[in-house]
Amino acid sequence: MVASNNFLADLVARSQLISGRDLAGLVFDAGRVMGLTATGVYVTDLQQTRLIALPQPARGGEPTLDIDSSLAGLAYRMERTHLTQDGTTAWVPLVDGVERLGVLKACGPDLSVADCEALAGVTALLLVSKSSHSDLLVEAERRQPMTVQAELLWAFLPPRTIGTAQATSTAVLEPAYSAGGDVFDHSFTDSGLHLALLDAMGHDLASGGASAAGLAACRATRRSGGSLTDIVIEIDRILDKWFIDRLMTAIIADLDVIDGTLTWVNCAHPPPLLVRDGQVLHILRREPDLPLGWNFHSHTPPTTHRARLQPGDRILLYSDGVTEARSPEGDLFGEQRLADTVIRAMAAGEPAPEALRRLLQQLKRHQEHKLADDATIVMAEWHPTP
Repeated sequence: MVASNNFLADLVARSQLISGRDLAGLVFDAGRVMGLTATGVYVTDLQQTRLIALPQPARGGEPTLDIDSSLAGLAYRMERTHLTQDGTTAWVPLVDGVERLGVLKACGPDLSVADCEALAGVTALLLVSKSSHSDLLVEAERRQPMTVQAELLWAFLPPRTIGTAQATSTAVLEPAYSAGGDVFDHSFTDSGLHLALLDAMGHDLASGGASAAGLAACRATRRSGGSLTDIVIEIDRILDKWFIDRLMTAIIADLDVIDGTLTWVNCAHPPPLLVRDGQVLHILRREPDLPLGWNFHSHTPPTTHRARLQPGDRILLYSDGVTEARSPEGDLFGEQRLADTVIRAMAAGEPAPEALRRLLQQLKRHQEHKLADDATIVMAEWHPTP
């Protein structure tokens, strides 16, 4: 089985005028030309617990697969291709850059892993290109209805994981279908990695609107050349004008991916945690400024903090819905449990997105799956290229 560059180019060309509903069928046809007997395109659900098969003609296998107990899920979790014992089926992760999308199932008597991974790479690109305007692909990720405020927030959120050779950032947010006040942002700028976590007071549509407006103000100011201070002032002004009595905590940061300088402002938000060499350090704990929403920062700009990271350092940003989550017995989840869970997962060799996925699962079990508040976590790692 050999895939040629011309064949892959033809696959991309044929994809231009198809809908999301036809995507899995197109991949199936491409696989047949490559010598595969069957293919399947599986995308992860929003909470990353199941893999859901996209519709296609002559589809084989289960329509949904459990991420934690299937070979397909293992390929997704570890971001590596896995073959069945007889070698006739390959489960290949679908990854856009460093963002996990799902898995590709490829069946055939004489599999070439390289060809299967090439097909998966093109499939991932097509998934991303179609999902922005295909309800079928969006609905495939959902297992229950979504509230209006959660729909608003997810429309503004970036991919859960982004990365380059210098840095990676990954994030999770729960409750996925009814989030109301938390939002996160991460994006690469000309000189580094921008991070933000905003937490608006309340858990309703007004909270979602305030967070969405805050995120938009953050991006508009940043993309106009504004500093972290300018971002805080603009969010503060907008909340004071348009969202009366709707306060917000925030932590907004820039990481210079060349020299490792972390610069941040903290407006009444839990302090970031630094994980270094398998230990959690509290050297980023500084006195926070007042929350946003009173227009106080226009007259008294927030304090800008700086710290120099070491290669391999990880920064954890989180909302109070994580550390203040209580078990039925009243036990707080806490900072130490948050950090320890991440440290153990990374020590076991799990990719950063998988470490956060497992952390979120533990957090939900801690509360017996009854979250009292939004829980958001962002983990950024600086791994400069020598």
